Amino acid sequence: MHRSLPLLRLAVLTSLAGCASLAPVATTATPGAPADSRAALRRLVDSLISAPEFRSMHWGILIVDPGRGETLYSHNADKLFMPASNQKLLTGSTALTQLGPDYRWPTTLWARGAVREGVLEGDLVVRGQGDPTVSAHAHAGDALAPLRALGDSLRARGITRIRGRIVAAASPFTDSPLGFGWSFDDLDAAYSAGVDALYFNEGFSEVVVYGGAKAGDSVRAVTRPATTYPTLIVRARTVARAPAGASAADSLAARPRITVGQDSSHTGVLVAGTIAAGDSVVEEIAFRDQSGAYVAAMREAFRAQGIIVDEAPSDTTARLDSLAGMWSPTLRDIMPLFEKPSQNQIGEILFKSLALAKTGVGTADSAQQVVSRQLLAWGAPPDGFVVRDGSGLSRHDYVSPRTIVTVLDVMRRSPDFRLFYDALPIAGVDGTIRNRMKGTPAEGNLHAKTGTLDKARSLSGYVTTADGRMLLFSALANNYTVPTRRVDQVTDALGAWLAGLRLDR
Repeated sequence: MHRSLPLLRLAVLTSLAGCASLAPVATTATPGAPADSRAALRRLVDSLISAPEFRSMHWGILIVDPGRGETLYSHNADKLFMPASNQKLLTGSTALTQLGPDYRWPTTLWARGAVREGVLEGDLVVRGQGDPTVSAHAHAGDALAPLRALGDSLRARGITRIRGRIVAAASPFTDSPLGFGWSFDDLDAAYSAGVDALYFNEGFSEVVVYGGAKAGDSVRAVTRPATTYPTLIVRARTVARAPAGASAADSLAARPRITVGQDSSHTGVLVAGTIAAGDSVVEEIAFRDQSGAYVAAMREAFRAQGIIVDEAPSDTTARLDSLAGMWSPTLRDIMPLFEKPSQNQIGEILFKSLALAKTGVGTADSAQQVVSRQLLAWGAPPDGFVVRDGSGLSRHDYVSPRTIVTVLDVMRRSPDFRLFYDALPIAGVDGTIRNRMKGTPAEGNLHAKTGTLDKARSLSGYVTTADGRMLLFSALANNYTVPTRRVDQVTDALGAWLAGLRLDR
């Protein structure tokens, strides 16, 4: 078996140069005796992370066989790294433990005024606590479905008209909707949307832009899933399509060059740029006012249900009476929506919901205390983590590979392990690693969480060896200058090797 190791190392380093798939890496060599397996693993990882192109970056790797209490490999396991979305492992595990898998978020409707003959003589007040599932993602593409269900509840009470407005109750999330240390440059992006107790479509809208029939015609733009929010200011123009046989330069010039961002007047979303005649493009924009987006979508859904909203001023001091409500799906149902696509805003809602449920104060500072106390109770070293948000978007989150492996091990022994494990992306199958490690022993086997920020990449989770032993691993990479795919090639090679490993032979 020693004879094949140099060939393996050569194959890996060749692939790191961008020339080959990693599929042969996992299958060309498997160590023989258990002692050889462990030694070969150490040589493999050492060779991967010591490649010259990685000389200026930092690697942190820990691989553990928890059944035997054996560390198979360790490199900088106690150093702190920016985890990116590996932070979601900490958030998700704490939420399952502290809130429980059957936890649900309530949303309630209150009448501020009397109800007479089907008319609410005042405002309809909506009170939320962070239900993260009023979205196209959670409702098979129909984000308005739960809001229409609330409209049905009102109609069941005989209410078909609201003389006043639909208004949001005060939010129990009382600090900034944005996380500490998030990148200012990303705040229009859907993945950087802020969160609030009333939360629609994961905090963002799609803007669909249509070119006119010919050059110079007006450009049309619409929003979805709600068509009335946000307000669009269209200053784009239609240009001619590239003719058949056009040069590469002319074809490039005719491609959509549409930008969508907050208008400087703060009155709406500006759509600018050029688009070819007959062409269309879809862009995303984060809401700046989350409760405003929710209320606008609710108004639209109610209108579809035949409920008229007059939007007239009303008495804001009138007594509130409960009308209707709904519960979100359970946390067990939400976990795959969170971990598999690495959905940042669900992470932030879990974070603040933990704070609200356990301290009564729905702020990130309170959430930091809840998560930190849980990590310490699980045996994570006090200097092994710094928690600043629930998603990993913050560049002030820090965690060591040992802390992550500690969490993975605690969850392995938890009654909620299968739920936690199945919610993670699966190599070659789904989530953020659906296209990775295909054709290797890791495909359909390795369950792990990815993480990506500028100069930070991570992969941590569970993998089962060829002889049936579940291993825990954490691989964190910071401060690299190579393309991210080079880092992925290392962790993919590692995952494939571990899946093909035999420790008991």
